[in-house]
Amino acid sequence: MKDLKKETAQERFKRLATYRTNTIIERLRVLGNCSNRQVYEYTKEDIEKIFSAIEKAVKETKAKFRVPNKDKFKL
Repeated sequence: MKDLKKETAQERFKRLATYRTNTIIERLRVLGNCSNRQVYEYTKEDIEKIFSAIEKAVKETKAKFRVPNKDKFKL
C-alpha cells in the first residue's frame, strides 16, 4: 500500500470517495431488504418519507460539489 503521507489530494479524494460511495451503495442494498412484505409491513407514506429524505440528502451533498458561479454581478 502506498504511504498515505505521500498521497496527493487527488489520490486521497479518489480513495475516500470510492470507499464512501461503495458504502452508501451497500447500505441502500441493505435498506432494499426491508421491501420484503412477508417480513415487514409499511405504507406508501413510509416509503415516500424514506426516499424523500434520501433524495434531499443526495441533493444537498451534490450541491456541495458545484463550482461557485464566478460571474457575480458587478457595477
